[in-house]
Amino acid sequence: QVQLVESGGGLVQAGGSLRLACAASGRTFSSYAMGWFRQAPGKEREFVAAIRWSDSSAYYADSVKGRFTISRDIAKNTMYLQMNSLKPEDTAVYYCAGNTRPRGIIVYTKGYEYDSWGQGTQVTVSS
Repeated sequence: QVQLVESGGGLVQAGGSLRLACAASGRTFSSYAMGWFRQAPGKEREFVAAIRWSDSSAYYADSVKGRFTISRDIAKNTMYLQMNSLKPEDTAVYYCAGNTRPRGIIVYTKGYEYDSWGQGTQVTVSS
């Protein structure tokens, strides 16, 4: 497992932007598969975006495609989620997740596929 700490959440008006960061411990960050999930009140946790460990290819849920961008800075052991054109329905607690033993070129989009989780950061979008 790896320790993950999110930051960057907050309150923003609809149409605004936020950038979330996820700092990871450990010396093999470049080999981890990473992802972002979110959970709104009364709803199940849902996949937001994932980044493939081998080539940093990015994958997104349809609901955020074109508005959110996932990236990572290996030198800083940090993953980011740039969120633009935010909508009230994006309001949720956002969690970063890591899979420390990814297989091949699989992209992980299910929560149970990750072995490490951050504590979450609240994002609230007002209308």
